[in-house]
Amino acid sequence: MKENVDHRVPVLIVGGSLVGLCTSLFLGRHGIRHMLVEKHAGTSSHPRGRGINVRTMELFRVAGVEARIREAASVLADNHGIMQGGSLTGDDMEWLFEEIDPGGALARFSPSAWCLCSQNDIEPVLMSVTPTLGAELRFSTELLSFAPDDTGVTAIVKNRETGEHSTVRADYLVAADGPRSPVREQLRIGQSGHGDLFHNVSITFRSRGLAEVVGDRRFIVCYLTKPDADGALLPVDNRERWVFHAPWHPDRGETMEDFTDERCVAHIRRAVGAPDLDVEITGKAPWHAAERVAERYGAGRVFLAGDSAHEMSPTGAFGSNTGIQDAHNLAWKLAAVLNGTAGPGLLETYEAERLPVARATSERASARSAEHSHPGYEPAPDPAGDAATGSVNGSGSGSAPAARGGGRQGGVLSVAMGYRYREGAVLGTDPELPVVPERMRLVGDPGTRAPHMWLTEAGERKSTVDLYERSFVVLSADGTPWRAAARSVGKRLEMDLGAYAIGTGPEADLVPQDGADWAEVHGTTPAGAVVVRPDGFVAWRSEDAVDDPETVLHKVMTTLLART
Repeated sequence: MKENVDHRVPVLIVGGSLVGLCTSLFLGRHGIRHMLVEKHAGTSSHPRGRGINVRTMELFRVAGVEARIREAASVLADNHGIMQGGSLTGDDMEWLFEEIDPGGALARFSPSAWCLCSQNDIEPVLMSVTPTLGAELRFSTELLSFAPDDTGVTAIVKNRETGEHSTVRADYLVAADGPRSPVREQLRIGQSGHGDLFHNVSITFRSRGLAEVVGDRRFIVCYLTKPDADGALLPVDNRERWVFHAPWHPDRGETMEDFTDERCVAHIRRAVGAPDLDVEITGKAPWHAAERVAERYGAGRVFLAGDSAHEMSPTGAFGSNTGIQDAHNLAWKLAAVLNGTAGPGLLETYEAERLPVARATSERASARSAEHSHPGYEPAPDPAGDAATGSVNGSGSGSAPAARGGGRQGGVLSVAMGYRYREGAVLGTDPELPVVPERMRLVGDPGTRAPHMWLTEAGERKSTVDLYERSFVVLSADGTPWRAAARSVGKRLEMDLGAYAIGTGPEADLVPQDGADWAEVHGTTPAGAVVVRPDGFVAWRSEDAVDDPETVLHKVMTTLLART
């Protein structure tokens, strides 16, 4: 490019909320220099988007920030269940479930666990880390325009404090600019789904007396169902700071101005069942629940991530987690292309993998809203016709979907981490299998998250999950030729290709704990091997020995990396 350019970066991220900052974190972990622009002056101040599922916590684990996020979330560490009933003082309150992980069964699948950390608490953690990893964060900076071409993207940004305009030239642009994404609109990417589902007003308030009413019930959220005072109550610190989501009906002419402090106080008191409860309103923010998924995940050198790519009902906390996992999927692929490890064709697999996951997950999120009777959500009475197959464009809305697959309370883990990529940067997958299975099955199948098992390396205990982040990894049993083949292929392709032999012999790199059988866990014979991607997904598996493992691995890796 010969035009005047003020800044040149490999990647420009538009949007500095949760997904944008996670994109920055993951790119930084791969050593990719980048710039992030965000039109607001700072991070979120309103407690929202706080449910972090186990798969996302795994990503934070390998990125080195899990402990800091748990520290930021410590005040809610003992909150686990979801309640529902007429009012907190009534006798009809019941647990929809009392524990997220009853009996500790999750430990079979992951070294991590669920976490409650509000967006306003997690974003400062991310902001404190990403500048140390090569990120240039520019808040109060708005994207005015962008022009993609065959070799990159030229963007004009404006400093909203000084009014100064500057030109940024990037190899790639990642749009994490929210559900009304201007980037998606300029690219003319439509959306499918049922459109708007319901509207709420999120009310933050202080109340010392509410802690006495709640007692020792440590819930994540409590759905209160009185017809004249329904809503969702969420603790912020279990002591005096709370959030209440009240139904809002703009389709009936209601405006935000109608939600006066007096109305909100009266509504909360009726919902709780305590007419004299002390309530001090500290903030209000409207939010809209919708089911929309972009028809494409980008165009050329511009990619969508997070809410710009999909909107979901908040029930189940699927939306932000899906967005963070979008960012993780895209980051390692951008890094591989930018550092020359992969060909540009690898980036085409981003949409092939993440779009089906977003569609399946958004449907599950809507179903859970119906199951939990989320305040303001009125599912269509008849799932047939348009209510089951409707679609919307960028600004329209369709009928709300009826509950699908009722009773899937136990299916959250399958949605969170049991999903599969049926096509993309994977080989040997079964395209007929569902994207989200009915039951968890992580046994080393290509296209699924590689199984977790505990290992010892030089006396240090670690999970197989900890092996995956910066490079592809080849795992095999001690005594097989796969490790030597992987090291040779890495040299031939001039790339970092990890190779570990697992077993109890003197040549083993990793020793399984508790007598676990590595091959059985990963679905191979003792002579087989698996190739695991930087995001921890199985890219390819050889269930048994092959005649020439180096030749086979070379072909596998060149195919996965779109190298000619």
